[in-house]
Amino acid sequence: MQVYSAVALETDAAGSYTSDLSASDRLVTAEAERGPSRGLQYCGEGRQGEQVGLPLMHTSANLQVSGEAIYNDDIVDPPDTLHAALVMSEKPHARITVDFSAAAAAPGVEGCFGAKDIPAAGDNSIGAVVHDEEIFATEKVTCVGQIIGIVVADTKAHADEAALLVAVDYEELPAVLSIEDAIEADSFFDYDGFTGHVLGCGDVEAGFEQCDHVVEGEVRCGGQEHFYLEPCACVVTPGEDDEMTTVVSTQCPDKSQRLIASALGIPCSKVVAKSKRIGGGFGGKETRAAFLNVAAAVAAYHCRRPVRLVLDRHVDMAITGQRHAFLGKYKAGCTTEGKILALKIALYNNAGNSLDLSQSIMDRALFHADSSYKIPNVEVTGHVCRTNMPSHTAFRGFGGPQTVLLAEMWVERLADTAGMPVEQFREINMVREGDVTHYGMQLVGCQARACWDKLSGNLSARRAEADAFNASNRWRKRGIALTPVKFGISFTATFLNQAGALVHIYRDGTVRVAHGGIEMGQGLHTKMIQVAATVLGIPTDAVFIAETSTDTVPNSSPTAASASSDLYGMAVLLAAKQLEERLRPVREKLGPEAAFREITEAAYFQQIDLCAHGFYKTPDIFMDWDAAKEGVPQLPFNYFCYGAALSEVEIDCLTGDMMLRRADICMDVGESLNPAIDVGQVEGGFIQGMGWVALEELKWGDKEHGWIRPGHLFTRGPGAYKIPSVNDIPPDFRVSLLKNSAK
Repeated sequence: MQVYSAVALETDAAGSYTSDLSASDRLVTAEAERGPSRGLQYCGEGRQGEQVGLPLMHTSANLQVSGEAIYNDDIVDPPDTLHAALVMSEKPHARITVDFSAAAAAPGVEGCFGAKDIPAAGDNSIGAVVHDEEIFATEKVTCVGQIIGIVVADTKAHADEAALLVAVDYEELPAVLSIEDAIEADSFFDYDGFTGHVLGCGDVEAGFEQCDHVVEGEVRCGGQEHFYLEPCACVVTPGEDDEMTTVVSTQCPDKSQRLIASALGIPCSKVVAKSKRIGGGFGGKETRAAFLNVAAAVAAYHCRRPVRLVLDRHVDMAITGQRHAFLGKYKAGCTTEGKILALKIALYNNAGNSLDLSQSIMDRALFHADSSYKIPNVEVTGHVCRTNMPSHTAFRGFGGPQTVLLAEMWVERLADTAGMPVEQFREINMVREGDVTHYGMQLVGCQARACWDKLSGNLSARRAEADAFNASNRWRKRGIALTPVKFGISFTATFLNQAGALVHIYRDGTVRVAHGGIEMGQGLHTKMIQVAATVLGIPTDAVFIAETSTDTVPNSSPTAASASSDLYGMAVLLAAKQLEERLRPVREKLGPEAAFREITEAAYFQQIDLCAHGFYKTPDIFMDWDAAKEGVPQLPFNYFCYGAALSEVEIDCLTGDMMLRRADICMDVGESLNPAIDVGQVEGGFIQGMGWVALEELKWGDKEHGWIRPGHLFTRGPGAYKIPSVNDIPPDFRVSLLKNSAK
């Protein structure tokens, strides 16, 4: 491929144009000169003789790259399967009347179902925390894409065509479509007298009086589409005596089980929800998969036939919600020496038309308002805005990234106001071992500075190189930034920090593990196999995990919050330890040379139980919001994960073309169960975050766009929504896991 350089033209002293082909004026994009990419990963080694800590390949990798891995839409249709299509609102807020008659008479249609078809013993209300949604809209709709009904037919094409024939009359009502609209209309979520949480410490007003520099401002950040590779999908199969089995692409089978049971008025013991693997989730399939699954279950219940519902990409993006857009209003102050003394923030997020997890997301934002800095006087408040948009939901980081982005904005402004390099300012204020957060949690095992120091050593030299490049290049400029991160690990809803697992040993010496976590590409099953294999002293290929199902491990928490390896790893560990203890006398009697198969066969004939259940709950953590408001110290997290990233970016000042030339990351993941998988997660998370702040943008019909199709998402599908591609990965990408960090 030939690359052509544009020529910069200047006038000489006489006023005539002269051409200058020097490197300083070439407009060849950085992208065209990037060269081959390379990635470097640095991590420790596992302990001698153990499977945990080894950089083993993902157990499904070969199946995935060969196309043999089974996802929901690959499941062969059960006999007599019907295909479903949704009838969805076209208005953001309106009263409705619905007529299904034309759709019911369409070719191939076997049934049309809405709110009137919820069984008498069932409940049309639904929701992640509070039941403030409807499975099928009744008298009015509150967002574009809200489900009004479901049509099932012999083929997907017939179902899609019939869904378009459903007649919906709308009496439009005023719509709230942005955070600013919600503030103006005083449209916030409140229930049982609750209007929002507050966190803080010290005396903020007194702190500001001691500051030499004070900055105030607002920061807005938009949402982000999850864009998992597999859209939401489910297959619901009815059985005898009102039994229901659903195979669903979700991060939380427990929610589908409970909500199907509630909608149909049957006990949870008759509903089984299962998943072998899902094609990505990132939080988008934690709660928002459930209402789709329930709608399909209602159709299956009435038709007494299996029902398959698979969303097209443009439908999935339009109705399942995204990362929350945030607005932050801040006031921050520091001394001349650069010491932060006071911070006051009001946070607003766009929840959409239902609460879903928006309050918990706001709570995590409040917890991370200090980012990685020690601030003696803090007051942060959170407001959850009710709008007429599809309910927004969990997304990787769960509110943390939004408030950390806000923090780095006011940190940079304070540093600039104080006349200090921002990295120096960050280092002065960075948390240390033993510091206490603004909610009273003491930092134990704080590795923030260790990660920072790993990357900051060559910052001055790198910046000097960038400055030299900028001085000699007119149209292309480079910048470098070093930023820290601190992220709390645990569900902030304390009761969710529990996990169960079953470990079976068979007579042939092979092991089958079942646990409540979902494999969504992050390697959770691989890590659980390594845990079981280490405890039992066997190779990993002797351990197998088939699927996650509510009939093997009940009441499981969502696979979310970066806590699943900890929770399910401990549950598998405890179950496997029971079996190891039972087998120990047999192993000792047979001698060290005995194969595991000999040991298990001997144990069977000695009538030793070769099945064990493990249960784990995170110890000691607690969160009482009323007490926190009174300044009582809280312990919402088991520990913090720390890290730092050094990024070098080059931009074309005329076109805006950007390339991330190099990224160096150091992360503290403790004692890694599988460093290869953990490095991959760090790399993927970094690129996904880069997409959010630099590439991806959701466009909605709202005031900004002259009320063109209000409440409709314009950026549906990859043709209209830009996610990071291979060319957006930095050509020089270096990731290291902090060594000797386990405490």
